[in-house]
Amino acid sequence: MSPLKGIALKLIAVMLFIVMSSLIKAVSDTVPPGQAVFFRSFFAIPVIFAWLALRGDLRTGLRVESRMGHFWRGVVGTTAMGLMFAGLGLLPLPEVTALGYTAPLLVVVFAAMFLDEKVGFFRIGAVALGLVGVLIVLAPRLTTISGPTVETAQAVGAVLVLMGATCAALAQIYIRKLVQTEQTSAIVFYFSLTSTLLSLLTVPFGWVIPGVTETVMLVLAGLLGGLAQIFLTSSFRFADASVIAPFDYASMLFAILIGYFVFSEVPTPQILLGATLIILAGIIIILRERQLGLRRERARAVKTPSGI
Repeated sequence: MSPLKGIALKLIAVMLFIVMSSLIKAVSDTVPPGQAVFFRSFFAIPVIFAWLALRGDLRTGLRVESRMGHFWRGVVGTTAMGLMFAGLGLLPLPEVTALGYTAPLLVVVFAAMFLDEKVGFFRIGAVALGLVGVLIVLAPRLTTISGPTVETAQAVGAVLVLMGATCAALAQIYIRKLVQTEQTSAIVFYFSLTSTLLSLLTVPFGWVIPGVTETVMLVLAGLLGGLAQIFLTSSFRFADASVIAPFDYASMLFAILIGYFVFSEVPTPQILLGATLIILAGIIIILRERQLGLRRERARAVKTPSGI
């Protein structure tokens, strides 16, 4: 274990994901979300494939035990990606990032609903705090739902991103089930493959022939997405999930910087306040999950006699 190396890899992954989102946002005026999903997924496959080959995991790393589990994880994850990409074309990057933080909060709710996990008062309170933050971010958008065309589009964008975060949370539930029988490499690879195929279903809804600049940006988004997934997966080899999980929220800093210098977007005080509450709630949940994990480990140690 090397926590500092794990944290460094996680930060690189977070930064690459934000740059990828920025590239998708930059072409959103001309390229439909479904087509962006195709490029993001298809060009991630060779990167992931090469990574598996270098690790010598091509034979064992792609074995599948639950084909339908991978399929449904792909459906929900692809839907989340498409909704997020649609929202990127309508909202500032920091706002999309802040609303995306809703997903970890909803994972707690869905885990209680679908996985029969016990959720105590502590985590329920954290989820409530995070949802207050979400409402603070959403409020300016939802009050302009019947306003001018631009404001209405931004309101729709906020709803799309929130729906995307909901689907992302459901995807995490599927992943929690898959990791019991599947290797991480298989989950990563088959999601990219499934989302590539599913994105082709959007061809009848208006794909375009992108220009050279747009094509380069889309291909780069796919390559960076694949690299980011590799760095993210590798980070867990060097540090516990509870150690590196809070660094997900570094994406807000990257989003603010890129939004300001690239897209001339300045986050409002409401977005910053709401994002702060959502991040605080997420960190509380992470710390609580770590505490519960340590308790479970101690309980198992007590139940299992030494030397067995």
